[in-house]
Amino acid sequence: MSPVRPIKKLFKISEVAEYSGLSKQSVNYYTALGILREVSRTKTGHRLYDETVFDRIERLRQLKATKTLREIAETLRAE
Repeated sequence: MSPVRPIKKLFKISEVAEYSGLSKQSVNYYTALGILREVSRTKTGHRLYDETVFDRIERLRQLKATKTLREIAETLRAE
């Protein structure tokens, strides 16, 4: 019998925005900059994010005090 894999929850942009306090526009913008990463898309092309997006948003908030968005994107791409 093969082990059961946990089902990962995927979040739409509206859910990421609601749970994180960001606007949908900010989520889209941070995704375009490479700060946030979509993991897949729905059949209709909507972006989906996994639960790690919330860790990246928290890290973004920490780095915003001392870095530009370009620097934040470079830092997070390297992590």
